Amino acid sequence: MIVRLMGEGQYELDKKHVDEVNRIDNNIVKIVNKGNEKDFKSEFKKLSDYVRNNGKKIPDDVIKPSGIIIPPSDLTLEEAKKIFAGEGLFPD
Repeated sequence: MIVRLMGEGQYELDKKHVDEVNRIDNNIVKIVNKGNEKDFKSEFKKLSDYVRNNGKKIPDDVIKPSGIIIPPSDLTLEEAKKIFAGEGLFPD
């Protein structure tokens, strides 16, 4: 699966990591619904870090269709309420 980290580039993530990305995404949806900004920032950072640490960076001159687009790291809780709704970024 190709994951785009807005402002950073694309990463290729093996299928074995997709469940963990989905789990983190679902946690973010729950946290956003509760309105806890501190926990949101922490879990959102965990999502981006997981992709960086477990994905293979795609060279910037190569563009592939992204299965998931993760917003930039400066996303606010209010902005997240519009994005992390329902099933979140990653449909179950």
